[in-house]
Amino acid sequence: MDFKKSNASANIKTLDIRKVSAGAENVYQAVVICAKRSNQISVDIKQELSQKLEEFASYTDNLEEIFDNREQIEISRYYESLPKPTALAIEEYINGELYFRNPEDDVDEPQA
Repeated sequence: MDFKKSNASANIKTLDIRKVSAGAENVYQAVVICAKRSNQISVDIKQELSQKLEEFASYTDNLEEIFDNREQIEISRYYESLPKPTALAIEEYINGELYFRNPEDDVDEPQA
């Protein structure tokens, strides 16, 4: 998923609980699904941000010299303005863009 092109709101908004729990057996299961997807999105965003900021890293041992890099600041501000991973995960879930399965339902029958 390209989280940069998502329609998820960057602000907090109230959701209809029926929409959130529509694809799951109950509300708890829907929350767990969204939480796991949110963690995946968070890791992806963090890796991408780290890769971009690594270009600006200086490997000198002098602590007195601090460089303010405008490009680095702009990149950080851009990622701060993105919707939170939780909002992205809920948006994906409500739109039906998530695939999930319950491993307990996939129990194989004993072979004879």
